[in-house]
Amino acid sequence: MTKKIAFQGALGAYSHEACNAARPDLEPLACKTFDQVIAAVNSGRAGYAMLPIENSTYGRVADIHRLLPESGLHIIDETFIRVRISMMANQGVALQDIKTARAHLVLLPQAQKFLDEHSIRAVTAVDSAGAAAELAASGDSDVAVMASEIAADIYGLNVLARNIEDHAHNTTRFLVMSTEPNHERRADTMLTTFVFQVRNIPAALYKAMGGFATNGVNMTKLESYMVGGSFTATQFYADIDGHPDDPNVKLALDELAYFTDSIKILGVYPASPLRG
Repeated sequence: MTKKIAFQGALGAYSHEACNAARPDLEPLACKTFDQVIAAVNSGRAGYAMLPIENSTYGRVADIHRLLPESGLHIIDETFIRVRISMMANQGVALQDIKTARAHLVLLPQAQKFLDEHSIRAVTAVDSAGAAAELAASGDSDVAVMASEIAADIYGLNVLARNIEDHAHNTTRFLVMSTEPNHERRADTMLTTFVFQVRNIPAALYKAMGGFATNGVNMTKLESYMVGGSFTATQFYADIDGHPDDPNVKLALDELAYFTDSIKILGVYPASPLRG
């Protein structure tokens, strides 16, 4: 298997930081889109994918739940990255020189207090790490970028301020994925992720969920989304504590199967020690 891990974004993105944290022995492979990340693994250009699944402030990452079931990949690990925002500029530029700061649309409001205190105007960029690369190439002396500190290291920028985010709790959860599943018990606490579609009968979802309650299985995540552009076809994405071989989990999944048209396990993997 190739020693690369694919992620969406430019080198220096928070997904790149997640790759370094979870798989420091692998070479990061930058891709423009999530589809390209998945294709890189399925084609063998990369051995693993690093995909963001949800953020503690903004909820689920758009498109990921739609992509995962048909990706051909399996979840083998999870990791969490605290979104620490650094302000960076070209060498020799001081904070008082900065007139505008560029960052991804989602990142800008997370440091609004800092921007206001220093009278810096926020400008939207497609990609924060990509904006760092553009800044380094431009030589601008009154423009800064807000991004992960590793972007400054990669593109030779000077960090003017660290940890400028307004709130300290903003965290993104990432999934490590591979073409091969790994259902071994690698930790005391295991997680199982699956998608399912309920049968078209009254109270099907309520009845399907009952098996997890009666068997003492903790469901940590349940989200719904439309499939095939239909308002009547709904797929559910779920995370539960436990392994499919655990007696109580097996009973709960068996009961779920009775009320569903389909169940697909996306991964069985250890709970990250960083999980709050």
